[in-house]
Amino acid sequence: MNLRLKRAEQGSALQMTIDRPAVKQQAKEIIRTSKPSLITAGLIFTLLSVLISFLSLRLTGVAYEDMTGILQASSEGRTEAAMQLMSRAMPGPGESLIDVLLHLALSVVSVGFTIFTLNTVRKNAPDFGNLLDGFGMMPRLLWLLILQALFIMLWSCLFVIPGIIAAYRYSLAVYIMIDHPELGAMDCIRESKRMTQGYKAQLFKLDLSFLLWLLLSSLPVVGYAVQVVLTPYMETARALYYEQIRTQGSEWQVA
Repeated sequence: MNLRLKRAEQGSALQMTIDRPAVKQQAKEIIRTSKPSLITAGLIFTLLSVLISFLSLRLTGVAYEDMTGILQASSEGRTEAAMQLMSRAMPGPGESLIDVLLHLALSVVSVGFTIFTLNTVRKNAPDFGNLLDGFGMMPRLLWLLILQALFIMLWSCLFVIPGIIAAYRYSLAVYIMIDHPELGAMDCIRESKRMTQGYKAQLFKLDLSFLLWLLLSSLPVVGYAVQVVLTPYMETARALYYEQIRTQGSEWQVA
């Protein structure tokens, strides 16, 4: 099944409206026939996320007994005692550093999942080893993620809506770095800004169409099972959107 594109001339520029239902249906078909399985890759990524969340909680979480003592001291007006208990309960520098490194590693693996998905969509010999490919460009990738987060945070300081717009403005930067590893982080951000002109609302509507799935994925226990399916589904749909935006309505299609 091919993706259908609705085109409309606006001035001298060609405006392309991507058929969202067709994209999502195509994503389902790709997931169903993918080899290696996108669902299996989603399971691996979900297990890694759960493991890192568990380790993070053990490293930086405050024990129930400590929290009870802090609350009791606070309620009794023993502020100094509460502060001392809180100081002892907080993680040390070493634990905090390990926690940061774990989350950075997960961010890099998430980019690896994007690489795996793009290779699957393009029928470009995907392999589970793609999940680790992000480590090959880790310094530039981390710098890109830091810059993205910084710019989005700065725009969010103005108001929530500018922050959301900024998030979608820079949302293709990682894809661009994957396709063009010779580009620097700022070049990828600028190119993402250019490519998403006229498409930010469409990308937002795509994510919004997964709202029910996202709510289910936030449920205790069952949410993990939902994430195994949801992560490949969303990533495949986004990859298809990227391919359509990248080609600017050319004859490129997924067979």
